[in-house]
Amino acid sequence: MAEENLKIASLNDKVKAEIDTWVAKYPEGKQSSAVMFALKLAQDQNGGWLTTELMDAVADYLSMDKIAVYEVASFYSMYEHKPVGKHKICVCTNISCMVCGSAKIVKHLEEKLSIKMGETTEDKNITLKEVECLGACVNAPMLQIGENYYENLTPEKIDEILDGLK
Repeated sequence: MAEENLKIASLNDKVKAEIDTWVAKYPEGKQSSAVMFALKLAQDQNGGWLTTELMDAVADYLSMDKIAVYEVASFYSMYEHKPVGKHKICVCTNISCMVCGSAKIVKHLEEKLSIKMGETTEDKNITLKEVECLGACVNAPMLQIGENYYENLTPEKIDEILDGLK
């Protein structure tokens, strides 16, 4: 099966154990409080995106209504519902970043990668995504790749970052 068509329908044992760790942090009967982290784990297990089957598995594992899990997964921008590249570049375009030049950063990324926001490079290496505030307004413009924030961006810094992803 091609990697971009990967569809995992259930949670593996490692993911279940990690969810259990999060469930233990909440009062008894409040396991649904772990839904955001459970969705992150399920998404990571599936190469960076959630399928309906995985969201259903999270709902079943946490004894939640499926619709409640879908609501969380569709509300927050960190959850993906289609395959993404190996590296997902999340560019903040909210007010602070906008005022500090995020449009210039977006234009540079789109030109450099030959893709538009929401698209993935042909080699499946990079997905470019516009996101709302990532909470680093003081060092705008900024972007996030994986767990890493890159701040005070310039086209030159973008080029260095992209070179490091290869």
